[in-house]
Amino acid sequence: MKPPDAPDPRGLLLMLLSVFLFAANTLLMRALSLHLPAADGWMGILYRGSVGMLMVAALYGFGRGLSLKALVGSPLVATRGVIGALATAAFYVTIGTLGASRAVVLNLTYPIFATLIAAWWLKEKISRPALLWMLAGFAGLLAFVGGDATRSFSSWDLVALAGALGAGIVVVLIRKLRATEHAGTIYASQCFYSILFALPLRGDKVLELPAAGHLFLILAAAIVGVSQLVMTNAYRTLPVSQGSSIQMLLPVVTAAGAFLFFGERFTALELAGAALTLFATWRVAAGKKSPILPAAEPLSPVPADIVQIPDLPKP
Repeated sequence: MKPPDAPDPRGLLLMLLSVFLFAANTLLMRALSLHLPAADGWMGILYRGSVGMLMVAALYGFGRGLSLKALVGSPLVATRGVIGALATAAFYVTIGTLGASRAVVLNLTYPIFATLIAAWWLKEKISRPALLWMLAGFAGLLAFVGGDATRSFSSWDLVALAGALGAGIVVVLIRKLRATEHAGTIYASQCFYSILFALPLRGDKVLELPAAGHLFLILAAAIVGVSQLVMTNAYRTLPVSQGSSIQMLLPVVTAAGAFLFFGERFTALELAGAALTLFATWRVAAGKKSPILPAAEPLSPVPADIVQIPDLPKP
């Protein structure tokens, strides 16, 4: 569907709602990491994969597009699932170690990596303005990760950036898979491999969780699923540039919540670096000649879930 020329109020409201829901998921996982260490990032991935698998089965199972055979029979689908699961795990794990705000900022650099990967793999051309914005984004990233003298660059920052790199690879894989695979299968691949990786690591700890742990992990998984669907519906009436601009409010909303609830703070240099990085990322992702995000593939702040369920069945 071609977005209308005039902004659609409903689309704007849905996009804003998705921002708050994504932020709520991140803040909830941060709270769990602080108050219930057993409900860590890998446990979150286990529940997220399980809830997501139930969701896609309900929407696309029983002959409506989901192919379970492709999850292991198609090398490209399996690769998308493996990298997507690991990238999302990297994001969830770093929420607990780096804090919600820092993890989100580092995670949102993935469109820059996706652009570079698409240029190498798909031979897509990078415009000069996009290249300059990418250089500015990396400069801002250096300022952000080194902007606090009391906290040096750590291995967890590398994990977060590796997750962003993985998310960039996933974007390119999804672009190739959309021509041959149903959206439900693409989505299910990440859920399936999330369960496959997390179950051996945390499966024996599930029964040890208190009732509140189960409740909040299921709630977090449901929130991120709903937020993805809300964002997808918003993009049906919003241009990519406008929608991705609104999505860049996610670090602001997350940082405000992290400051209010957890006392997380940034130095002036960190704030400046984060602002430059996020602005440059937006320019790369939402520019008119952006090589990475056509109208059907919106920018998602949750890396491995990009275009998980683009077409909802009619009620």
